Amino acid sequence: MLSWSEVIDPVADQNGFTGVVSVHRGGETEFARAYGLADRARQIPNTVGTRFAIASGTKGLTALAVVSLINDHALAMATTARSVLGADLPLIGDDVTIEHLLAHRSGIGDYLDEEAGYDVTDCLLAVPPQDLATTEQYLAALGGYPAKFRPGERFSYCNSGYVVLALIAERISGVAFDQLVAGRVCGPAGMADTAFLRSDELPDRTALGYLPIAGRSRTNVFHLPVRGSGDGGIYSTVADLSALWQSLFTGRIVPAHWVAEMVRPRSDVPAESKRYGLGFWLGQHSDTVILEGFDAGVSFRSVHDPRSAVTCTVISNSSYGAWPIARRLDEFLAG
Repeated sequence: MLSWSEVIDPVADQNGFTGVVSVHRGGETEFARAYGLADRARQIPNTVGTRFAIASGTKGLTALAVVSLINDHALAMATTARSVLGADLPLIGDDVTIEHLLAHRSGIGDYLDEEAGYDVTDCLLAVPPQDLATTEQYLAALGGYPAKFRPGERFSYCNSGYVVLALIAERISGVAFDQLVAGRVCGPAGMADTAFLRSDELPDRTALGYLPIAGRSRTNVFHLPVRGSGDGGIYSTVADLSALWQSLFTGRIVPAHWVAEMVRPRSDVPAESKRYGLGFWLGQHSDTVILEGFDAGVSFRSVHDPRSAVTCTVISNSSYGAWPIARRLDEFLAG
């Protein structure tokens, strides 16, 4: 049988992969290797302890923070967004609930609509990136997008929905969203290297994200909010992500009955060959639970199989870097 190195290294070499790949079983490391550079100009290499942005992988942590508030009876699945938003974002319908938002079934308009077919190198933000440093500041970017369909009608992946969840969680708890995630998710899971960092003042041991422009080493600093919120932008490491999965399925973040609710399929998504629960993608024909993210200068996929307790994580500081290795890992594990 091939070793992990024999499975992964040829694909990494062929595609010029930059990032980190890890395989954990029961929380123990079976394989972890870094490739390429975290900072091209300074020739700083990636290491297995490098922090990377994980883009929409953040949504799983957002969902956990919200569900932890539900578990504490501060919110309910049936709580309406309007009951917390007040007069803000008036185009969000009065019948949109927390559960609709978590399941991507709210129908609200999206400030970064992934069904619009934009290119990853396009600058799409309607406000300057530096003006998106707190969740409340995102109100300027979220407004003005009409609803696409009635709540509950169908699945439609929605970034705005997860920023609205962050806004609701922040207002209900009275705690800034980044600190809420730190206290309710990262702390219980032991994720000491996971945080919402500012892209214009990244600390050491953190990878810069690079756009897929041939012959250029242009970063993504003008393409994404300077600090992420509920829909994306948290930074993490492969070790912290392994800790997240272990903590999730041992009830250290939210109780087991809530974990079961979050990984219960709410939608089939044939276009993605997956299903969706609450904050987590799910295998189309398996029990695997998936966090995934793709953005300018970011690609990320972490797949956990609760039955075998195997976690495979690929994080890259380039827009498409993670996908060839993620596909190869899927094939190897399936075959």
